Amino acid sequence: MFELQAETDSAWGRDVLEHLDTLLLEHAHLERKAASSALQFLFRYPSREFMQQPLSELAREELQHFEAVLEVMRRRGLKFKPQRPSPYARRLLSIVESEEPHQLRDRLLCAAVIEARSCERMKLLAEALADAEPELAAFYRDLVRSEARHYSIYVGFAERIFGADAVGSRLAEICDHESRVLAMAAEEPRMHSGVPRNR
Repeated sequence: MFELQAETDSAWGRDVLEHLDTLLLEHAHLERKAASSALQFLFRYPSREFMQQPLSELAREELQHFEAVLEVMRRRGLKFKPQRPSPYARRLLSIVESEEPHQLRDRLLCAAVIEARSCERMKLLAEALADAEPELAAFYRDLVRSEARHYSIYVGFAERIFGADAVGSRLAEICDHESRVLAMAAEEPRMHSGVPRNR
């Protein structure tokens, strides 16, 4: 698993347990958006034939995760409903260059960073839930592996198109940008809120 430039303090997991209903609703929205992102890549770049089947599979998996979170919510008596989105993704994507093919490179790498951060946060959440809610903790431990694999898929696409060296240097820039995005104050606990600490 790729190491992000800034890591989240383990206290984040304990802190967000007080807002678990809000976090579960956001998680459902995030899985739905992740499926949409995979489909956007698939439809926007049909000439990248090697990406088509993996993106289709990725979109289906993200929708399965969406359905799984909905089931967790149903068992807890929670309803899926609109939610004001966190500014994290919008702020992260502000680094994306406007001209192709660099726009594709940056969007792939931003998608990878989002998956990497989600992986880190879900691991912390699983650890925080271990004693109080072992079943939900196991659910998040299972998702950690998927998020790590999704990160690798997006980085792999970028490396195949642009080369490992170019991707490595740009990824470092995007991770530096992401650490600053996280440092911006959030109004409420979310999957991608909370100030990290530099490694």
